[in-house]
Amino acid sequence: MRTLRVRLAAILAIVGLAATGCGLEAGSSVPLRVGPGSIRPVSQLEGVRITVGSKDFTEQNVLGYLIEFALSAAGADVRDLTNITGSNSLRDAQLHGQVDIAYDYTGTGWINYLGNEKPIPDSQQQFEALRAADLSKHGMLWTDLAPMNNTYALLTSDGYARQSGARTLSDYARMVNTDPASATTCLGTEFSVRQDGFAGMVRKYGIDTGKVRKQLMQDALVFSATANGTCHFGSVAATDGRIKALHLQLLDDDLGFFPKYNAALVMRKSFADAHPQVAQILAPISRLLTNDTAIDLNRQVDVDGREPATVARDWLVAHGFVTAQ
Repeated sequence: MRTLRVRLAAILAIVGLAATGCGLEAGSSVPLRVGPGSIRPVSQLEGVRITVGSKDFTEQNVLGYLIEFALSAAGADVRDLTNITGSNSLRDAQLHGQVDIAYDYTGTGWINYLGNEKPIPDSQQQFEALRAADLSKHGMLWTDLAPMNNTYALLTSDGYARQSGARTLSDYARMVNTDPASATTCLGTEFSVRQDGFAGMVRKYGIDTGKVRKQLMQDALVFSATANGTCHFGSVAATDGRIKALHLQLLDDDLGFFPKYNAALVMRKSFADAHPQVAQILAPISRLLTNDTAIDLNRQVDVDGREPATVARDWLVAHGFVTAQ
């Protein structure tokens, strides 16, 4: 029930944003209690209200809760505004001061928020370019780049990979252009229109869009639809835990189209300057967020059915950052 109330509060806050144009509400309390571990109480954060946001999918919710529990252990008065619908809504909430801190992705920042058409292939170089540009233009500070790269990808089932020989996106492009019926494709709704998603991918790989036999659906449905053969191929995020669980295979992006989507912390510079302890507390957590870690955390939610908040708390406990209460 507590999780349901948190979700309901976030939904109502988003409705308020759409209806009034004046920003999100303050959020709800953190869903689980934690105590100090290696993260100790910080006097400068005692009682400081910090609103944490995330987008509305599993990985983002888990990442949001990692921030919340870490800052709660440090003594901050943390407010939960996870599960905000869509990248642009989270971004607007941060720009308008309704969300103080969140994990976001460098590819999203570089292309969607700043409007660049070409990604920078090197993760560190893209992060540094994004950090400089967003700070200069919008006063937004990106910090503590994590190793995990939640890039977009297309996948197919193990069985269809063996049957068709499809291993790369070039193989997929050839199949669409020469035998469209052999390459039916399930696409997440946001991926289908993003320039760093399907719209840009078809241009890069020379795919005839008139021949693409596609079905649009919610991201969560793409996995089962691809696994059960409803579609031969599907669009996913590369760190999703359902890929291995459902015996699916990622296609190699052999022309290097998809940007790097490394997770990093994002704050308004004014907030970061006022509370430098926040980045110091979270930096060790970011360093441990590898692809394998993200895949396992996502799997626990989407395959094992655990709550994102519980998964995040237990991971922090297992690494000694916090204690459960």
